[in-house]
Amino acid sequence: MTKKTMIALVGLTVLTGMSATAQNVAKGNGAWVLYDTRTSDIGGNNIAAIAPDTKGVWVGTYQGLSRLSGGSWIDYAMFNEKLKDQSINCLMTDERGVVWIGTDDYGVIEFDGTHWTEHNAETRRLKMKFVKEIVKDQDGVVWIGVTLGGVVSYDGSMWEKYTPEDCDLVSDFILDIAVDRANRKWITTNAGVSVFNDRSWTSYTTGNSGLPDDIVPAIAIDRNNVKWFGTLGGLASFDGERWQVWNTGNSPLPANQINDIDIDQDGLLWIATSGGAAVFDGVDSWVVFTAKNSPLPQGNIYKVRSDARGNHWFGNDARGLAKLGGFQMPSKRPAAPDGQPQRTSVAQTPAEPAASAQQGDETVRINPHLEEGYVTVTIGSPTAAITFTNSAGKVVKTIPTYRNGQKINIRNMAKGMYTVGVKTARGEKRIKFNLK
Repeated sequence: MTKKTMIALVGLTVLTGMSATAQNVAKGNGAWVLYDTRTSDIGGNNIAAIAPDTKGVWVGTYQGLSRLSGGSWIDYAMFNEKLKDQSINCLMTDERGVVWIGTDDYGVIEFDGTHWTEHNAETRRLKMKFVKEIVKDQDGVVWIGVTLGGVVSYDGSMWEKYTPEDCDLVSDFILDIAVDRANRKWITTNAGVSVFNDRSWTSYTTGNSGLPDDIVPAIAIDRNNVKWFGTLGGLASFDGERWQVWNTGNSPLPANQINDIDIDQDGLLWIATSGGAAVFDGVDSWVVFTAKNSPLPQGNIYKVRSDARGNHWFGNDARGLAKLGGFQMPSKRPAAPDGQPQRTSVAQTPAEPAASAQQGDETVRINPHLEEGYVTVTIGSPTAAITFTNSAGKVVKTIPTYRNGQKINIRNMAKGMYTVGVKTARGEKRIKFNLK
């Protein structure tokens, strides 16, 4: 299986065992409620889309569309035959209260609570099968991301399609879309990120930026217009000048495969991964949730969304929906009691051995991924010049312009001790690194 086709299988892991019980569980910080098909009327256990609104939450599953409001579930496959046993990939609620539904086979469907609007002719003409994301920009234009179909815009009357064949979109395999404060569309794909300002395109990949991986399932933009990317190689942020990367080697992230990101009303990042979920303040404070330290169902967390009432919703790929209410980010750093989520700082809790050195306020860290055949370097500056010198004093690898978190291929390097020279605008470091 190639890396590019692997992303299409994210969320399809088959898990066995008992379904999660729908019960209110107070454990650690906040109260949990779990929903699955055995204990509630939710339409399916494979949660692919979540869209909270003022009255409840819409949930898209591989078996159709469900709605939770006032403590009761409604299965909308009963009201629209096209939603029956249909995979719902994405949901968006707009300012009018209309829910936009992205499906596998029937493109985009609108529902205003009474009437269904199906765009059948446009779905066929523009090949809008496997709709992956729907967002609305500041001008009211709807942007639709299609797996293996590019991007489609709809202003209420005109439809327009963008693909790599007719523009500088980096790939037609669309994974997520977000709109920034300048109304630019940030489009993530299986080959990097493209940005469209309604006139021209700019693209970011591992070759020209600090992205840790070209497969980017998720993007969120915070109140300061900083872009946060969820990749298969960890979490990355970009403020327009500087890139930063967090992964299992330099942070408490439960897994490097990030499936979704949401930013709540307090500015906290909620991160869904293949190994659990995490909340991050964007600086150095983390709380991690797994099946071992919380009632969160075991397995791949595919979606995460926060609502205006302070609830946080997690979609599992096979075991239903979880809601966490009443969570408060800890303001201090005591050791967490057993069974409660642990809050740690990035520098205090590396998930694997790493060599590091510090000068002034900048830490340089070598993050080994030996089984995968690469290392990354975490630096405080956006770029650095890096050299690898072997034990005989010979320089065997030089990277004149290294971007923070970029992968360095070490498959062809001989085993042994190396000195890694890292030179930034703040100074120069030399770190011993043992390639075992």
